[in-house]
Amino acid sequence: MTLVTTSGEAKSRKDKEAPAAEVPYPSTYKPYPGRPTALTGATVYDGRGGRIDNGTVLFADGKLVAIGGADLAIPDGYERIDARGKFVTPGVIDAHSHLGVYPSPGVSALSDGNEATAPTTPDVWAEHSVWPQDPGFTRALANGGITSLQILPGSANLMGGRSVTLKNVPSLTVQGMKFPGAPYSLKMACGENPKRVYGSKGQKPSTRMGNFAVNRQTWIDARAYMDDPDADRDLGKDTLAGVLKGDILVQNHCYRADEMALVIDMAKEMGYKVTAFHHAVESYKIADLLKANDICSAVWADWYGFKMEAYDGIPENAALIAHAGACVVIHSDDENGIQRLNQEAAKAQAAGRRIGVDIPDAQVVGWFTYNAAKAMGISGETGSLEKGKMADVVLWNGNPLSVYSRPEKVWIDGAMLFDADNPKLRPVSDFELGQPGEGDVK
Repeated sequence: MTLVTTSGEAKSRKDKEAPAAEVPYPSTYKPYPGRPTALTGATVYDGRGGRIDNGTVLFADGKLVAIGGADLAIPDGYERIDARGKFVTPGVIDAHSHLGVYPSPGVSALSDGNEATAPTTPDVWAEHSVWPQDPGFTRALANGGITSLQILPGSANLMGGRSVTLKNVPSLTVQGMKFPGAPYSLKMACGENPKRVYGSKGQKPSTRMGNFAVNRQTWIDARAYMDDPDADRDLGKDTLAGVLKGDILVQNHCYRADEMALVIDMAKEMGYKVTAFHHAVESYKIADLLKANDICSAVWADWYGFKMEAYDGIPENAALIAHAGACVVIHSDDENGIQRLNQEAAKAQAAGRRIGVDIPDAQVVGWFTYNAAKAMGISGETGSLEKGKMADVVLWNGNPLSVYSRPEKVWIDGAMLFDADNPKLRPVSDFELGQPGEGDVK
């Protein structure tokens, strides 16, 4: 297809796709105002495996300024918060959430996470379904310390569409929550879900071999689209071309070890890279292969057995993956689980200890901070307490790997958005206002 401008100048489809057209729904996120803050006397986990006892964390103007010990100098003008006996971590990040696209209340009118009308729907974007008023966002902030999260389409389809990464802040629009500069991801799924959904409709795929055949042909068609400057624009193939160019990541729902190995081979054949396998209950069987291919496993602590492909899930999965040197992410896939990723990580750590695989606390904290950011392509901006990164910080009232601990204060880009001691900073979504028993604060 050739476009002709009003001046008569011919433009090809490739010319038309200028950088500005790559982001037609740009982020309008602007950090809430904060103040220079010093957290002193805390046990600090930096998200990269480091621990500082009696530590100090400084942030100002939305950025982390310095992290160090008790002797770290605190500039004038900083608000000092005595954190003795408490713990500081980076903001908690969920790499697999459906908040906003499967919001609460869970009624059919709000069920917008699966475009289950074709085996591949790479043309849809999760952000076009996100409802910012979902009460799950504020629960995740207050109960789980969630500062960033990746919203994925569901897993009915082999290719479910684009994800969106959000900052967990109140906003009237999804653009006001979009994490600035975060890459998109393509949600893919293998195994039981696509073959069940479409096999029940009497169409392909109805088997695992059908899953792979449809995937491979779809990638071949996408490559042909990329090579044809006269092809009519196709939204789905735009997404796939972004994956093949390395601009869009791949988050692949996959349970069984054998299928993950096949997907790795398919990715090499078709010229893309899997960033993370999600759910991945059998990653422990191929942890060496995942390490060799730099693929994260976004897993639950102990979900298993609810369908055949989850039958070999074991609670030691995360510990064994980490022991092999591969990337572990603890994710939720659940509006309640997102409120306790720290506890889920602790459960997975405890399961490892019971078989003699002892993963240190400081490394386990990375499972729901830095490693999640890595899998989402935002580890350069957040996920760890390092100078210059976003001041996404949680102050816990105790060890975050204890079931008795909760977030006491949460900062996003240096702005305190939750304070357990301040009723005015206990957020409630617009949808909850006027609901019986809810009121303006909790």
